[in-house]
Amino acid sequence: MTEQLEYHHGQSKAVRELLVFTLGQEEYGIDILKVQEIRGYEAVTRIANAPAFIKGVVNLRGSIVPIVDMRIKFGLGEPVYDAFTVVIILNIFQRTVGVVVDGVSDVIQLAEDELRDPPEFGSVVETTYIEGLGTKGERMVIIVDIERLMSSAEMALVDVTDRS
Repeated sequence: MTEQLEYHHGQSKAVRELLVFTLGQEEYGIDILKVQEIRGYEAVTRIANAPAFIKGVVNLRGSIVPIVDMRIKFGLGEPVYDAFTVVIILNIFQRTVGVVVDGVSDVIQLAEDELRDPPEFGSVVETTYIEGLGTKGERMVIIVDIERLMSSAEMALVDVTDRS
């Protein structure tokens, strides 16, 4: 967890910086320090027998980078690829991975008192990769533990990237 300390009237407050992206109607946030760059969506090379949410790979300045479609991974309906579709290139565990999202809105800073624990949905919604909820006024951002998501066994990203 990345934290900065900000001082307000002699008290220190932990602040997290998150890159906010959209999937459908929802806003999600990931740790800004995991983000290498943001690019437009481009055609990918499919990988045989890869799970549906792994769209394929792209060649990024000589590195073969797997591309994960977050809408498919989170079961949010059929993805649409258009001029607004964005790929966020992440650096996680010395690996480069791209995630396809509907769009990137901004970078926000959340103080500790703006963070809430993830809600309990029972077994209906997969909350394993949700770190919590960030609130800024009326705005609510779902904070994704992107390292836990990308290193999970079902992602099979180690196999995809090691074949290159």
